[in-house]
Amino acid sequence: MRSVDESVDPDILEHYTRYPNRWSRIREYIREPAAEFFGVMILIIFGNGVDCQVVLSKNPKVAASPFGDYLSLNFGWAVGTALGVWVSGGVSGGHINPAVTLALATFRDFPWRKVPAYIFAQLMGGLCGAGIIYANYIHAIDLVEGGRHIRTVPGTASLFSTYALDYMTSVSCWFDEFLGTAVLLIVVCAITDARNGPPPPGLVPLVLFIMILGIGAALGMQTGYAINPARDLGPRLLTAMVGYGGDVFTFRSHYWLWCPVIAPIVGGLVGTFIYDLLFFTGGESLLNRPNAKARALHERAANAERQRPIAGVEMV
Repeated sequence: MRSVDESVDPDILEHYTRYPNRWSRIREYIREPAAEFFGVMILIIFGNGVDCQVVLSKNPKVAASPFGDYLSLNFGWAVGTALGVWVSGGVSGGHINPAVTLALATFRDFPWRKVPAYIFAQLMGGLCGAGIIYANYIHAIDLVEGGRHIRTVPGTASLFSTYALDYMTSVSCWFDEFLGTAVLLIVVCAITDARNGPPPPGLVPLVLFIMILGIGAALGMQTGYAINPARDLGPRLLTAMVGYGGDVFTFRSHYWLWCPVIAPIVGGLVGTFIYDLLFFTGGESLLNRPNAKARALHERAANAERQRPIAGVEMV
């Protein structure tokens, strides 16, 4: 009898190997971080892009009439989220948000060893996406600011990162971002729960579109609804690099750290905890792991099963 290798044409067999060439082997290691990078970059291209178009077009030096309003901003960010998840979802899970990655690593089975690469890719995607939009709108920014050498914070820096309204207290800012991200993770957990009527395959981005549109319409005014550390910190790094300087970090007692970074992370953890505590029954949740009593009962049952005689052996 001939072996499989002898019975199949080697030229055909080559195309069924896992790594048909050297690049495919390299791609295996980078495809998930690359998906997160491009997912966030697409999010920022649409999000920062709509911010620039709507806000800059209000200046008569830029456009004769405004191109859009606040609802346009909500739609732009919702479209960016949906398309970013669509691009990355089948490869990396479509986190495109460090708050999501950390929540799933903490409460679900997402491997901690992947977390650093995911978060780094998300931040770099945010930075590069903001860089693309900055290059695209640089002349309009110059007109609004009064020249290439003038860059103000928050001013046009707020086109790329979030800055809270002046009347907001520090506690109110923190709670606003915490609340929005907690809602985000509750919905994310629900639409990925096979026991809770998840959307049909391919429609998760549509649900996320509706959710981000709703969060922006209901909770977006006061802090700009970052609800995503990479969405804020990546573009903020870009603004620091292109002339806005260290003011983007020192603004309002290092607002960048405790509001659009720490608050979404905590909100994501709390939202996931609430969903897993009250609704989720899957075994991959930290809250559904068997306790000592359950493990003891399982071990006892397994031992009893091993000691049971084979059926029919007493008749031999």
